[in-house]
Amino acid sequence: MKPAPFAYHAPATTRDAVNLLAEFGDEAKVLAGGQSLVPMMALRLAIFDHVVDIGRIAELTGIERRGGSLWIGAGTIDAAVGASAEVAAAVPLLARATPLIGHFQIRNRGTLGGSIAHADPAAEYPAVALTLDASMHAVSPRGERTLAAREFFDGIMSTRLQPDELLVGVSFPIWNGRCGFAIEEFAVRPGDFALAGAAIAVEIDADDRIERCAIGLFGLGSTPERASVVEAELAGRALADIEPEEIGRRAVADLQWVPSDLHGSAEYRKRVGTATTARAFTSAVAEARHG
Repeated sequence: MKPAPFAYHAPATTRDAVNLLAEFGDEAKVLAGGQSLVPMMALRLAIFDHVVDIGRIAELTGIERRGGSLWIGAGTIDAAVGASAEVAAAVPLLARATPLIGHFQIRNRGTLGGSIAHADPAAEYPAVALTLDASMHAVSPRGERTLAAREFFDGIMSTRLQPDELLVGVSFPIWNGRCGFAIEEFAVRPGDFALAGAAIAVEIDADDRIERCAIGLFGLGSTPERASVVEAELAGRALADIEPEEIGRRAVADLQWVPSDLHGSAEYRKRVGTATTARAFTSAVAEARHG
């Protein structure tokens, strides 16, 4: 099939882009890498009168340290994130998530901001952003605002961005100390969206007790999820007293809604989520202890 007719716009600056979004409102859709939007439009699962292509806006790309965070421009392609030594050193979880995204052709076109704004609950970047308490930077004709990851995702492929707002960058906090990071997922085929997955960051003290732990889940709800109850229970506990399998079971136990479809029932996804969480926790702890 072919997309329904639409007007194409290619602004050269962020200001031009948000002015277009303000002018056309709900009739407009931002095109970043197009790896999700273009197929949806081709199948007429999504129809818009105006498409605003931000791929030529240079100010939306880049990777740089800003204080205690790593800022990544929303237009930065996945491949650049995955190849960046700066990302690997400052935000290892993000670097390790990147190879799991689709195939290399997709990573050469898809963008970090496009994935996060698209907000697929089974996608890796939204889960990593939530796990690390990233900050989303948005611009509109009214000015700039920052949204915490915990409040950014509000439904299936839905965020709190307003129709005239453009996601321009994401800031990921940099963890220091004895830290470990891991992401595990299961998909039917390599490159498919995950049926379930877990992203984990952990920091331990000199006595091998957990100082802080973040557990993000994806493919297991209408948005990426945080296992906040389990995180709180783990604080201060000795690693020797923790069973990864129990952490996996506890992490999925409080989920309010788990999808069920032809790829897997809700109960099956929970079992997969339990296993991937346990594996990710084991790997993250091993890295924190031994480097």
